[in-house]
Amino acid sequence: MNKQESNYRWVVFGTVLFAYFIIVSQRTAPGLITDQLMTDFQVSASLIGLITGIQFLAYAGLQIPVGLLSDRFGPNHFLIFGTLLNGIGSVIYSVAPNEYVLLLSRIIVGMGDATIFVNFVLIMNQWFKVQEFISLLGVVSMTASLGSLSSTVPFSAWISFSGWRTPFLTIGLILVASSVLLYTVLVSKPKKLFTENPKSKKRSTIKRESVWAILKRVFSTQQGWATFLCHFGIVGTYIGFIGSWGVPYGIQVFDLSRSEASQLIMYCLFGSIIGGPLISWITSRLDSIKRVYTLIHITVFFSWGGLFFAGVNPSFFMVVALLFIIGFGNGASSLTFAVVRKSFPIEEVGVVSGFANTGGFLSAVLLPSIFGKILDLFPQQAIHIGYHYGFLIPVLFSFMGLIGVMLIKEPKKEEKRVLSVT
Repeated sequence: MNKQESNYRWVVFGTVLFAYFIIVSQRTAPGLITDQLMTDFQVSASLIGLITGIQFLAYAGLQIPVGLLSDRFGPNHFLIFGTLLNGIGSVIYSVAPNEYVLLLSRIIVGMGDATIFVNFVLIMNQWFKVQEFISLLGVVSMTASLGSLSSTVPFSAWISFSGWRTPFLTIGLILVASSVLLYTVLVSKPKKLFTENPKSKKRSTIKRESVWAILKRVFSTQQGWATFLCHFGIVGTYIGFIGSWGVPYGIQVFDLSRSEASQLIMYCLFGSIIGGPLISWITSRLDSIKRVYTLIHITVFFSWGGLFFAGVNPSFFMVVALLFIIGFGNGASSLTFAVVRKSFPIEEVGVVSGFANTGGFLSAVLLPSIFGKILDLFPQQAIHIGYHYGFLIPVLFSFMGLIGVMLIKEPKKEEKRVLSVT
């Protein structure tokens, strides 16, 4: 029986989607307990920023290598191993006795997370026809947003009820169990149901262009760096802030409870959920990626600027509105990959996409750490002033994204479909 015609493909999709949902929910969950970690381990804000950012550094650094290895050796075992690493990292995080173990645990989680999305896409490509594949990418994107949403108020309420260690331990154990389930669904069961396609064995004998030759060509193009900067400015600022200082900002500046402060992150996520499909629809109607993306980058830049110019005692409702707009702008990040898809040969799209995605997560690494160093310059009683000046960092980063979108050369209007990538 053909994999793409078998009902078993929905078992594969559902199982991988569940693991992806849990993994995505843990990307920003540590941001809910930033202030608690500082108290429990008596560490500085800059060190907590480093612990948060190191996960994204591992993710960013492995994007291109994982894609290349998965393409050559197959995605199943990489996805299973990545899920297992995520689970082990979360378990270690939950029992960490000191800040060094916390740091190690987030490196492990980042390494596992780096394997998930690209292998999910490759697995979908194996099990689903082209028409199904395109439509299911939207489901994957929605699942990612819902996963992030689950790590706000629901996860915060769980932390408030039982402390922070139990939720992270439970999620870690669920991921370890999920890796066993994934092995059964992706490797063990298919061996009994399907015979290997002989054509798949021939692909390994095809001579491939040197990876370094491709990377050298990518790094020397204006369009490649433009997409890198676009993601650096629009994705990294969003993930970097909500994943580290978003909840402490609500607690320390507006005197909110942890659950109430986590609602600030929800506004960002709601904006992202709405922005993704809406901006893609508008782009397809206008038939111009650069025009729409430029407007989005300008809006995000001025929104971060608005948070800075709001001063040390900003209006809560204005902050909510600006965070929603920033989240809405992040929903447009799929346009980065639309530019890549239209600008580069199909055999280079994966590498360039990894390069662009690296820009976003490099920004997400730098922002928490630098923001934390700025907060360390101010005493606790003046921490609201620290947040005020801390917003200069996302303002600067989003300006770099604006430069990136200005450098984009409008792709030829030969393909109107915008691919949504998470």
